[in-house]
Amino acid sequence: MILEGQVAIITGGGSGVGAAIARRFAQEGAQVIIGGRRVAQLEAVARGIEAPRPVRVAALDVSDREQVRALVESVVRDFGGVDILVNNAGVNVRDRTLERLAPEDWDKLMEINATGAFNMIHAVLPLMRARRSGLIISVSSTSGLRPSALGGAAYSAAKHALVALTRVVGIEESANGIRATCISPGEIDTPLLEQRPTPVSDEHRARMLQPDDVAAAALFVASLPPRACVPELVITPTTQPFA
Repeated sequence: MILEGQVAIITGGGSGVGAAIARRFAQEGAQVIIGGRRVAQLEAVARGIEAPRPVRVAALDVSDREQVRALVESVVRDFGGVDILVNNAGVNVRDRTLERLAPEDWDKLMEINATGAFNMIHAVLPLMRARRSGLIISVSSTSGLRPSALGGAAYSAAKHALVALTRVVGIEESANGIRATCISPGEIDTPLLEQRPTPVSDEHRARMLQPDDVAAAALFVASLPPRACVPELVITPTTQPFA
């Protein structure tokens, strides 16, 4: 139970990487709160996790600052604070080339993938500063390190912003005992693939990372002692070059 006594909020917890991280953290003793826009999906994930403490579910749109504030206040009221924040909420769109990208889709991706993470970080930082401890993990993408036509302009831009934001948190807040890690995975077999312009074959999916692979990386980061921080972690499928 390496996370015994820790309270963790995980955004985008209704499927894929968020659900896998919730499972790993809960099984290691953390009190996990998963947030997302689809409550029924969150509840299904929570019911499927066998852990010492029930996983809490919360309706959450990370781009809505009032919802973010209300969630964090409820977690503090019920559990006393927030030890770990996992920024995992993320979206993409099918029409992602600059030729086809709609301005409203650009706004949507920036609001959820980048500003949504800022909203969550802004809400928990005062709590972590007061306790002089805390861990923020942002699940980004290799598209946030290397601009990617596969991810598209808006997704790449938003994920670059997320990486920069997370790194600045680590730079500014380390003196307050707060650690920040950006995990940048390559291709992952998650429901986000349904938004790919070209369908992905079963053979291709089998070569990708699985959500549990990224969850294992997140658990490694969360299991380190407060004196140790991983500012950036890149994890890719063996068959996907990263250079």
